[in-house]
Amino acid sequence: MSEQSYEDFISTVSHELRTPLTSIRGFSQTMLSSWDKLDDESKKKFLKIIEEQSNRLISLVENMLSVTKLQAAKEILVYKETDIRPIINSVVSIVKNQYQHHAFEINISSKTPTILVDRDKFQQVMMNLIENAAKYSFENSTIKIKSGFCENCEFVSIKVIDTGIGIEEANYEKIFNKFSRIDNPLTRKVQGSGLGLYITKNIVEKMHGEISVSSSKVEGETYETIFEVKFPVCNVETQARERCKQ
Repeated sequence: MSEQSYEDFISTVSHELRTPLTSIRGFSQTMLSSWDKLDDESKKKFLKIIEEQSNRLISLVENMLSVTKLQAAKEILVYKETDIRPIINSVVSIVKNQYQHHAFEINISSKTPTILVDRDKFQQVMMNLIENAAKYSFENSTIKIKSGFCENCEFVSIKVIDTGIGIEEANYEKIFNKFSRIDNPLTRKVQGSGLGLYITKNIVEKMHGEISVSSSKVEGETYETIFEVKFPVCNVETQARERCKQ
Protein backbone atom coordinates (compact mmCIF):
# COMPACT_ATOMS: atom_id res chain seq x y z
CA MET A 1 0.00 0.00 0.00
CA SER A 2 1.44 3.40 -1.01
CA GLU A 3 1.78 6.19 1.54
CA GLN A 4 -1.08 8.13 -0.07
CA SER A 5 -3.33 5.05 -0.15
CA TYR A 6 -2.51 4.37 3.50
CA GLU A 7 -3.39 7.96 4.46
CA ASP A 8 -6.65 7.74 2.50
CA PHE A 9 -7.44 4.43 4.23
CA ILE A 10 -6.82 5.87 7.72
CA SER A 11 -8.85 8.98 6.90
CA THR A 12 -11.82 6.94 5.68
CA VAL A 13 -11.61 4.54 8.63
CA SER A 14 -11.55 7.43 11.09
CA HIS A 15 -14.60 9.00 9.45
CA GLU A 16 -16.57 5.76 9.33
CA LEU A 17 -15.82 4.87 12.98
CA ARG A 18 -16.57 8.34 14.28
CA THR A 19 -20.26 8.33 13.26
CA PRO A 20 -21.43 5.24 15.21
CA LEU A 21 -19.20 6.09 18.17
CA THR A 22 -20.67 9.60 18.34
CA SER A 23 -24.22 8.19 18.25
CA ILE A 24 -23.49 5.60 20.96
CA ARG A 25 -21.90 8.20 23.23
CA GLY A 26 -24.63 10.80 22.60
CA PHE A 27 -27.60 8.54 23.32
CA SER A 28 -25.83 6.91 26.28
CA GLN A 29 -25.16 10.32 27.83
CA THR A 30 -28.77 11.37 27.25
CA MET A 31 -30.09 8.25 28.98
CA LEU A 32 -27.70 8.62 31.93
CA SER A 33 -28.46 12.30 32.49
CA SER A 34 -32.22 12.15 31.86
CA TRP A 35 -33.24 8.61 32.84
CA ASP A 36 -36.05 9.68 35.18
CA LYS A 37 -37.44 12.13 32.63
CA LEU A 38 -37.62 9.68 29.76
CA ASP A 39 -40.68 7.50 29.17
CA ASP A 40 -40.30 3.79 28.42
CA GLU A 41 -40.88 4.27 24.71
CA SER A 42 -38.03 6.79 24.46
CA LYS A 43 -35.72 4.51 26.43
CA LYS A 44 -36.46 1.60 24.09
CA LYS A 45 -35.92 3.84 21.07
CA PHE A 46 -32.55 5.10 22.34
CA LEU A 47 -31.40 1.59 23.31
CA LYS A 48 -32.39 0.34 19.84
CA ILE A 49 -30.26 3.06 18.24
CA ILE A 50 -27.33 2.16 20.51
CA GLU A 51 -27.70 -1.50 19.56
CA GLU A 52 -27.87 -0.70 15.82
CA GLN A 53 -24.83 1.56 15.97
CA SER A 54 -22.92 -1.03 18.03
CA ASN A 55 -23.65 -3.65 15.37
CA ARG A 56 -22.54 -1.20 12.70
CA LEU A 57 -19.31 -0.59 14.62
CA ILE A 58 -18.63 -4.33 14.92
CA SER A 59 -19.27 -4.76 11.19
CA LEU A 60 -16.93 -1.89 10.36
CA VAL A 61 -14.14 -3.29 12.51
CA GLU A 62 -14.56 -6.76 10.98
CA ASN A 63 -14.43 -5.27 7.48
CA MET A 64 -11.33 -3.24 8.32
CA LEU A 65 -9.60 -6.36 9.63
CA SER A 66 -10.60 -8.27 6.50
CA VAL A 67 -9.19 -5.53 4.26
CA THR A 68 -5.93 -5.50 6.23
CA LYS A 69 -5.57 -9.27 5.85
CA LEU A 70 -6.36 -9.13 2.16
CA GLN A 71 -3.77 -6.44 1.50
CA ALA A 72 -1.16 -8.23 3.59
CA ALA A 73 -1.92 -11.42 1.63
CA LYS A 74 -1.28 -13.44 4.78
CA GLU A 75 -4.68 -15.03 5.24
CA ILE A 76 -4.64 -18.81 4.90
CA LEU A 77 -7.76 -20.50 3.52
CA VAL A 78 -8.80 -23.93 4.71
CA TYR A 79 -10.60 -25.74 1.90
CA LYS A 80 -13.31 -28.30 2.63
CA GLU A 81 -15.89 -30.01 0.47
CA THR A 82 -19.01 -27.94 1.17
CA ASP A 83 -22.75 -28.31 0.70
CA ILE A 84 -24.03 -24.79 0.01
CA ARG A 85 -27.60 -25.40 1.24
CA PRO A 86 -27.17 -25.40 5.04
CA ILE A 87 -24.86 -22.39 4.92
CA ILE A 88 -27.27 -20.35 2.80
CA ASN A 89 -30.21 -21.38 5.00
CA SER A 90 -28.27 -20.30 8.09
CA VAL A 91 -27.31 -16.94 6.58
CA VAL A 92 -30.90 -16.23 5.49
CA SER A 93 -32.16 -16.97 9.02
CA ILE A 94 -29.73 -14.41 10.44
CA VAL A 95 -30.49 -11.72 7.85
CA LYS A 96 -34.25 -12.35 8.05
CA ASN A 97 -34.17 -11.54 11.75
CA GLN A 98 -32.60 -8.16 11.02
CA TYR A 99 -34.70 -7.29 7.95
CA GLN A 100 -38.15 -8.39 8.99
CA HIS A 101 -39.90 -6.29 6.31
CA HIS A 102 -38.45 -8.50 3.57
CA ALA A 103 -39.42 -11.94 2.33
CA PHE A 104 -36.72 -14.46 1.45
CA GLU A 105 -37.10 -17.16 -1.19
CA ILE A 106 -34.50 -19.93 -1.40
CA ASN A 107 -34.34 -22.25 -4.39
CA ILE A 108 -31.33 -24.56 -4.17
CA SER A 109 -31.55 -27.66 -6.35
CA SER A 110 -31.16 -30.94 -4.46
CA LYS A 111 -28.81 -32.00 -7.28
CA THR A 112 -26.42 -29.10 -6.71
CA PRO A 113 -22.96 -30.62 -6.26
CA THR A 114 -20.66 -29.73 -3.40
CA ILE A 115 -17.91 -27.17 -3.88
CA LEU A 116 -14.48 -27.02 -2.29
CA VAL A 117 -14.12 -23.71 -0.47
CA ASP A 118 -13.14 -22.24 2.85
CA ARG A 119 -16.50 -22.60 4.63
CA ASP A 120 -16.13 -19.55 6.86
CA LYS A 121 -15.19 -17.39 3.89
CA PHE A 122 -18.00 -18.80 1.79
CA GLN A 123 -20.42 -17.93 4.59
CA GLN A 124 -18.95 -14.42 4.74
CA VAL A 125 -19.50 -14.03 0.99
CA MET A 126 -23.13 -15.13 1.21
CA MET A 127 -23.73 -12.97 4.29
CA ASN A 128 -22.36 -9.90 2.51
CA LEU A 129 -24.41 -10.51 -0.65
CA ILE A 130 -27.73 -11.40 1.03
CA GLU A 131 -27.47 -8.63 3.63
CA ASN A 132 -26.49 -6.19 0.88
CA ALA A 133 -29.56 -7.23 -1.14
CA ALA A 134 -31.86 -6.64 1.83
CA LYS A 135 -30.18 -3.36 2.74
CA TYR A 136 -30.44 -1.78 -0.71
CA SER A 137 -33.82 -3.08 -1.89
CA PHE A 138 -37.34 -1.79 -1.36
CA GLU A 139 -39.08 -2.64 1.90
CA ASN A 140 -41.56 -5.54 1.71
CA SER A 141 -39.80 -6.85 -1.41
CA THR A 142 -38.57 -10.42 -1.85
CA ILE A 143 -34.92 -11.42 -1.86
CA LYS A 144 -34.34 -14.53 -3.98
CA ILE A 145 -31.39 -16.89 -3.63
CA LYS A 146 -31.05 -19.67 -6.15
CA SER A 147 -28.42 -22.03 -7.51
CA GLY A 148 -27.81 -23.39 -10.95
CA PHE A 149 -25.46 -25.81 -12.69
CA CYS A 150 -25.33 -28.26 -15.55
CA GLU A 151 -23.91 -31.76 -15.71
CA ASN A 152 -20.97 -30.74 -17.90
CA CYS A 153 -20.34 -27.33 -16.31
CA GLU A 154 -17.32 -26.60 -14.16
CA PHE A 155 -19.08 -24.10 -11.89
CA VAL A 156 -21.93 -23.92 -9.42
CA SER A 157 -23.73 -20.62 -9.85
CA ILE A 158 -25.42 -18.86 -6.92
CA LYS A 159 -27.59 -15.83 -7.63
CA VAL A 160 -28.84 -13.29 -5.08
CA ILE A 161 -31.66 -11.26 -6.60
CA ASP A 162 -33.29 -8.12 -5.19
CA THR A 163 -35.77 -5.47 -6.31
CA GLY A 164 -34.90 -1.80 -5.93
CA ILE A 165 -33.55 1.28 -7.69
CA GLY A 166 -30.99 -0.79 -9.55
CA ILE A 167 -27.40 -0.21 -10.61
CA GLU A 168 -26.36 1.57 -13.80
CA GLU A 169 -24.14 -0.50 -16.10
CA ALA A 170 -21.42 2.16 -15.83
CA ASN A 171 -21.19 1.34 -12.10
CA TYR A 172 -20.95 -2.46 -12.41
CA GLU A 173 -17.19 -2.44 -11.86
CA LYS A 174 -17.12 0.60 -9.58
CA ILE A 175 -19.21 -1.00 -6.82
CA PHE A 176 -16.47 -3.57 -6.21
CA ASN A 177 -13.88 -0.87 -5.53
CA LYS A 178 -12.77 -0.07 -2.01
CA PHE A 179 -14.88 2.62 -0.23
CA SER A 180 -17.14 2.91 -3.29
CA ARG A 181 -20.82 3.73 -2.80
CA ILE A 182 -23.35 4.64 -5.48
CA ASP A 183 -25.22 7.88 -4.82
CA ASN A 184 -28.98 7.48 -5.14
CA PRO A 185 -32.05 8.12 -2.92
CA LEU A 186 -32.00 4.57 -1.51
CA THR A 187 -28.30 4.39 -0.65
CA ARG A 188 -28.45 7.80 1.05
CA LYS A 189 -30.83 6.29 3.60
CA VAL A 190 -28.51 3.37 4.35
CA GLN A 191 -25.27 3.51 6.30
CA GLY A 192 -22.32 1.65 4.85
CA SER A 193 -18.54 1.71 4.58
CA GLY A 194 -18.22 0.76 0.91
CA LEU A 195 -16.05 -2.23 1.86
CA GLY A 196 -18.45 -5.18 1.75
CA LEU A 197 -18.42 -5.82 -2.00
CA TYR A 198 -14.68 -5.09 -2.26
CA ILE A 199 -14.01 -7.75 0.38
CA THR A 200 -16.51 -10.15 -1.21
CA LYS A 201 -14.90 -9.90 -4.67
CA ASN A 202 -11.43 -10.48 -3.25
CA ILE A 203 -12.54 -13.54 -1.25
CA VAL A 204 -14.43 -15.04 -4.21
CA GLU A 205 -11.48 -14.65 -6.55
CA LYS A 206 -9.04 -15.97 -3.95
CA MET A 207 -11.16 -19.15 -3.86
CA HIS A 208 -10.90 -19.37 -7.68
CA GLY A 209 -14.46 -18.13 -8.15
CA GLU A 210 -16.09 -15.36 -10.16
CA ILE A 211 -18.51 -12.60 -9.22
CA SER A 212 -20.63 -10.35 -11.43
CA VAL A 213 -23.63 -8.04 -11.23
CA SER A 214 -26.41 -7.08 -13.64
CA SER A 215 -29.46 -4.90 -13.30
CA SER A 216 -32.55 -4.67 -15.53
CA LYS A 217 -35.80 -2.71 -15.39
CA VAL A 218 -38.90 -4.61 -14.25
CA GLU A 219 -41.43 -1.79 -14.47
CA GLY A 220 -41.42 1.97 -13.97
CA GLU A 221 -38.46 2.86 -11.75
CA THR A 222 -38.20 -0.65 -10.33
CA TYR A 223 -35.18 -2.75 -11.22
CA GLU A 224 -34.13 -6.33 -10.58
CA THR A 225 -30.48 -6.59 -9.56
CA ILE A 226 -28.64 -9.91 -9.70
CA PHE A 227 -25.35 -10.66 -7.97
CA GLU A 228 -23.95 -13.94 -9.23
CA VAL A 229 -21.04 -15.89 -7.77
CA LYS A 230 -19.57 -19.00 -9.36
CA PHE A 231 -17.38 -21.55 -7.64
CA PRO A 232 -15.57 -24.35 -9.46
CA VAL A 233 -16.81 -27.91 -9.30
CA CYS A 234 -14.44 -30.85 -9.63
CA ASN A 235 -13.39 -33.80 -7.52
CA VAL A 236 -11.65 -33.21 -4.22
CA GLU A 237 -8.32 -34.66 -5.37
CA THR A 238 -8.10 -32.35 -8.37
CA GLN A 239 -8.96 -29.26 -6.38
CA ALA A 240 -6.56 -30.25 -3.59
CA ARG A 241 -3.73 -30.49 -6.10
CA GLU A 242 -4.71 -27.09 -7.48
CA ARG A 243 -4.59 -25.51 -4.01
CA CYS A 244 -1.10 -26.93 -3.45
CA LYS A 245 0.17 -24.87 -6.39
CA GLN A 246 -0.68 -21.62 -4.59
